[in-house]
Amino acid sequence: MSNDLTLSVIKADVGSHVGHTSVHPRLIACAQSHLAESDLLDDFHVTAVGDDMELIMTHKHGVDNEEVHELAWDAFFAATEIAKDLKLYGAGQDLLADAFSGNVKGLGPGIAEMQIVERPSEPVIIFMADKTEPGAWNLPLFKIFADPFNTAGLVLDPSMHDGFIFEVYDLIEGKKIDFSVPEEMYDLLAFIGAPSRFVIRSIYRKEGDGSRGDIAASASTQRLNITAGEYVGKDDPVCIVRCQSGLPAVGEVLEPFANPHLVSGWMRGSHNGPIMPTSLESAVPTRFDGPPRVCSLGFQLRNGELLGPKDMFDDVAFDEARKKANKIANYMREMGPFEPHRLPLDEMEYTTLPQVMERLQDRFKPIDD
Repeated sequence: MSNDLTLSVIKADVGSHVGHTSVHPRLIACAQSHLAESDLLDDFHVTAVGDDMELIMTHKHGVDNEEVHELAWDAFFAATEIAKDLKLYGAGQDLLADAFSGNVKGLGPGIAEMQIVERPSEPVIIFMADKTEPGAWNLPLFKIFADPFNTAGLVLDPSMHDGFIFEVYDLIEGKKIDFSVPEEMYDLLAFIGAPSRFVIRSIYRKEGDGSRGDIAASASTQRLNITAGEYVGKDDPVCIVRCQSGLPAVGEVLEPFANPHLVSGWMRGSHNGPIMPTSLESAVPTRFDGPPRVCSLGFQLRNGELLGPKDMFDDVAFDEARKKANKIANYMREMGPFEPHRLPLDEMEYTTLPQVMERLQDRFKPIDD
């Protein structure tokens, strides 16, 4: 067991109250009770964004710890049983196996973790999204850690001038690569500009010799449709970002979401739409099962204790972003089933469209001319 602190955020859709809109309070209470009975954790917080339950946990067992992952799995499974009893929609949707097998990765739930040594002051922001995929974090994470027009500290704070190392996953080929920023910024953008395939997994401070320093951000990368081989729901990713003291300030971390960018997901996981920053109270996606939502909770870590949360998007400063997201949603919806509102065909491979293609395949004839 390490003396370092591990922050784990694990999410799953285990059943929704009225379509794909919310998590029933009984499911939240079940997960809270389950985690409270364990002596593995230093602290925890259970919440929900849209139809996804989020388990935020601190402990001293390191990342990918089997016991912690099993605890989360059991909490989700217990909540699933309640969801089935309540006849909630999609009960157990994100649990792709009947039993735990050592790690929740590959079993459906999304997970972001980091192992750290607590600084004298340790503010962290937990981002949680609904109705979108892991690539939704690419643009904001780039702006937070690489764009001086977003993050003034990249110019004003000498301790940030060495830059950061971005670890990027290729979700199709199952490979990963590190990019050193700012000097490899253009190479980085060449990949993460395709967020359906290349996603930012983690970001590290860069040491003077160019090696990895302390971890600064960690994001979930699980693609539920790739894991299951068919569409069973969108991934609804989570992300952890550390702030201040040689890292971007809290306000710099939140700033990218003042301009809602387009992400894939929304209705049936098959459409592009604006990601709307909202309070937890407003994270109830109903219009066309959306638009996609992002919530952020702020915590101060104190010897493993989660002081908070502070609902960071519950701020009138993001009212204009919400208005803009609604205007973008209006524009995108006018296109109906046409691209670019509907995803391109290569992305529709894991939706229900292949069932339509299979039904009609015998009716396709060669073109004569």
